[in-house]
Formats: sequence, structure tokens, C-alpha cells
Amino acid sequence: MARYQLLLPKMGESVAEATVINWLKNPGDYIEADDAVVEIATDKVDSEVPSPVSGKLVEQLFQKDEVVQVGDPIAIIETDNAQNEEVPVAATPEEKSTTEKEPEAQAAEPTNVPGMEQLQQRPAPEVQSAVNNSSVRFYSPLVRNIANQEGINVTELDAIPGTGADGRLTKDDLLTYLNNRQKSSTIPNTVEAKQETSAPKQPTAAQQPAFTAPAVSISGSDEIIEMDRMRKLIADHMIMSRQTSAHVTSFVEADVTNLVLWRERNKSKFEKREGEKITYTPIFIEAVAKAIADMPMVNVSVKGTQIIKKKNINIGMATALPNGNLIVPVIKHADTLNLVGLVKAVNDLAIRARQNKLRPDETQEGTFTITNIAAFGNVMGTPIINQPQVAILAIGAIKKKPAVLETPTGDVIAIRHMMFLSLSYDHRVVDGSLGGMFLKRVADYLEAWDINREV
Repeated sequence: MARYQLLLPKMGESVAEATVINWLKNPGDYIEADDAVVEIATDKVDSEVPSPVSGKLVEQLFQKDEVVQVGDPIAIIETDNAQNEEVPVAATPEEKSTTEKEPEAQAAEPTNVPGMEQLQQRPAPEVQSAVNNSSVRFYSPLVRNIANQEGINVTELDAIPGTGADGRLTKDDLLTYLNNRQKSSTIPNTVEAKQETSAPKQPTAAQQPAFTAPAVSISGSDEIIEMDRMRKLIADHMIMSRQTSAHVTSFVEADVTNLVLWRERNKSKFEKREGEKITYTPIFIEAVAKAIADMPMVNVSVKGTQIIKKKNINIGMATALPNGNLIVPVIKHADTLNLVGLVKAVNDLAIRARQNKLRPDETQEGTFTITNIAAFGNVMGTPIINQPQVAILAIGAIKKKPAVLETPTGDVIAIRHMMFLSLSYDHRVVDGSLGGMFLKRVADYLEAWDINREV
């Protein structure tokens, strides 16, 4: 018998920790290779961790709602492979202190152990501080490390409100606090040695008291529904985006008659040949990718006073989940895919998003986002920018309308398929001229659709 440590795998460059939200296997259960053992949640997406080996689950090393660092062991599995040496279980704090006192007694780490390739990817241990020892509140190693680097003591850390499970302080909570503290520290001291006789100046926005949500009255007939983890993340992300970017929204109406007729003509043939249904979303993504290639300053992010111009065109598509929440899977290098490739990528990501089977890295590194509000019967909207991007496009419902057409023999009124496009953009770096021209360019690509195009 051998004991195998199941480690929390690497889930993307920016993902350092995850929360255990549900154990799918219990101690004593037999696990086949590739069976899902535990369901975890990052700040981006929920995911499952499969076992690479077969065997019996011996121990769960973390409880539900506890935070795990990437590379940490999360479970012990007893395998039938007698050739493998036993993998030591993670030591308790008491065992660690004993081990530190007797380094010469430590055995050499085995070289051929299942999961060794995961162990080699584990991050270096973080420096312990008083935060870990003198506070009754739980802090993840990542939060403790940030606090140590920023010089935050235990008292200050305990006073920061948390949005995690049971009020736990998350990385985002701490970074938001640090950002607000930095802004506060830049306010000049108004107490001067020389008193001014002029009228006092009005306080700046930074000097205004912090916003407090109004009180909500609750009657006996009202139902109280606690936000789930994803809804809390969405709420925080939306508020952060409005506070970060100067939102402006532009609108344009596009005649997509040729596009609608082309899709009606080709959708059955396309599905028979490719085994995929062709929707409007990949067509919109293709038009957006072309427009970004023409106007790359929409494909940027802001870091302080620096504009980061993105090389890759990675289009996120907002996807509604069965529980009513939203998630934004990302199509990487969208400009390099043809229409067939975009159709397959869109369908695959949408299906796995609704089945909660997205990988964390499939929701990261987006540079521009599309949200299809037509799915809800809406004709236009003012979407909130998906940070750290600077623009988001809302696709309205396609409606038949009477429209004026210019012909060689004069203007005529005809029934056309019309739709509104809405672009919300960050006015700090995208001026009205660029935002308006970009939106019109997307509409131009859709209006100029070749009705005889082959796929």
C-alpha cells in the first residue's frame, strides 16, 4: 500500500488560492483515476479537482469553506501500487516546530512518488509573522504575506471587514483596503502653521466621509436571501469597476439584414457538416476582433498613469448561468480563428460554463468583453466595464423595422433587420471620438456582411 498526496493543482498564472466548497468523496470511498474528489472555488470560477490515481480516500486535509494555497495537499489517497513509496502527510504546526528543531532527522525526499511533478510546482513557503500567531481570525498565507510586505499589524488587519466565507478576509479585500489607504495618505495636511483668513475651502472627494449604504427596513412578510459566493464576487467587481473607470456609453443602430438572411440560409448546412449550431455570437466576435485590429487603443488596460497596450486580442463573452449568476469565459487569440473555429470555441465555452466545468485560466486574460442582452429580449443597454479592460459591447435584439433605403431610382421604405449596439468605455483613456468610431466600425463590418460568403 502507498499513500498519495492529492495536491491543489496550478489553475492559472494569477490564481494563488482556492476555497473548498464541497467534498465529492468521503473518507473510505474508493476513487477511480480521474474521478472528481473535491469542488473548489477561486475568485474567477468554480472547478473540480480529479484524482490522477485510483485508491481509497483516507483523509480530507481541509474542511468546507477553508482556503487552500496552490500546491498544498488537500487529501490523502491510499493506493494499491506497492511500488510507490509512502508520501508523507503534511505536518501539523506542532510537528513542524519539532521538525525544525531536528533538521538532521529529516529523511531525504523520495524521487519517484506519484504527484511529485505537482510537489515541484509548489510555491516557496512564506515568511511567518505575528499575524499568524497572535490573531484568532483566520488569514490565508497569501493575505498574511501581503500584510507583512505592507507593514500591516494584527490590530489593523483584524479591523478590515472581509467578504469571504464567515467574514474571512480575502486578497481582494486587503488590496482594496490598501488602495483606499494609499489614496487617503496622499491628502495634504490642512493644518498649517500660518492660519489663513480667507473662507475655508470645500472638502475634496477624498476628504468626504466614506459612503454608507442606507438602512433597509424589513417587515415580517419579507424574505431574506443570503448572497452566494459568486453573487458577492460579482457585486464587489461591479462596484469596483464603477469606482475605477469613468463610464461613458455610445449607441449605434446597424442594419444586419444580409447577416440574418445568410445565417438562415446556411445554419442547417453548417450544423450537418460541422455538428455545431451557428449563433450570432461568433459572428459578432469576428467583427469585434477586426475592429480591434483596426483600432488597437481600445484593447488596453490602465495601470496608474500608464496605458498597457495588449498584444493579444482575447474576447470575453458574458454567459448567464442557470442560477442567474454571470461568468465571462475568454476566447484567446480570437483574431487568429476563422468563423468555424469561433463557432466551436463559443459553443464549447458556453456549454461548459453552464455545466460548471470551466478551468480557471479560461476566465482570465480577457482584453475586451461582449455581452448579448438580446438573449433577454433587450434592445440596448449600458453594461459595466469588466475590469481591468476599458470597453464592453452590448448586443441588442434584432428586430424587423421599416427603414429608408437609398436606391439608384430614389429612396424607398423597406422592412429591414435592425439592431442596436452599445459600447461602454473608460473615458480616462478612450475618448468619445475613438469609442464612437470603434463602435461604428463594428457596425460597418456587420452591415457589410457578404450574403454569398462560404463557410
